[in-house]
Amino acid sequence: MPKVKTNSGAKKRFALTGSGKIKRKHAFKSHILTKKTKKQKRNLGHVTTVVSADVKNVKLLLNLK
Repeated sequence: MPKVKTNSGAKKRFALTGSGKIKRKHAFKSHILTKKTKKQKRNLGHVTTVVSADVKNVKLLLNLK
């Protein structure tokens, strides 16, 4: 059987933590930042984990299971 390729967009956007969760960055932090508050921009800078409803799809893209 041929090897299954990892989705190249997903491997740039997601990373695994030590406990096996999937890390992601927030959206809406790249441009048009002048109308966003300091608090909003600060909170968008933090890294968070993928919601449990999306974990299955992300794992398929990353070929984890």
